[in-house]
Amino acid sequence: MKYLVWSLVTLVVIVGLMTVIGYLLPVAHTASRDALIAAPAPDVFATISDVARYPDWWSDISRVEMLTADGGRVRFREHMSSGPVVMEVEQATTPSRFVTRIADPDQPFGGTWTFELAPAGSGTRVTITESGEVYNPIFRFMSRFIFGYTGTMESCLRALEKRWSRQ
Repeated sequence: MKYLVWSLVTLVVIVGLMTVIGYLLPVAHTASRDALIAAPAPDVFATISDVARYPDWWSDISRVEMLTADGGRVRFREHMSSGPVVMEVEQATTPSRFVTRIADPDQPFGGTWTFELAPAGSGTRVTITESGEVYNPIFRFMSRFIFGYTGTMESCLRALEKRWSRQ
């Protein structure tokens, strides 16, 4: 019984510390990752901007549902292992810039992903910049110290590299 009480006290202290630290962290963050993709920018842009086909090349996304456009913007729900998230295309400037925004008020996070494409030799330098917000202090702590901000971006870039290495 004594071990159970100490275990519960320890758990409460840990969650309390995570919450306090989470409140001290900023809600907003910015993170970037880049990769050289072995394809011309217009081809890479076509792949990135065809959101309905993400599951064809990015194994982290199991399916995409296209939703009714809101104010002329493309909207879609992507399904990942962490659950579904509604997104919308905020900007598409062929072949250099593609911006998506989380359009799901039920998520404990929000923000944008900006894909910037620049010619680099015979390929394309793709930079993904996440301008994110994490509203829940415990999730903010976990995002900063446990999950990290860049894992999904790195996964996307690896998937793009793999997709174009098959060509």
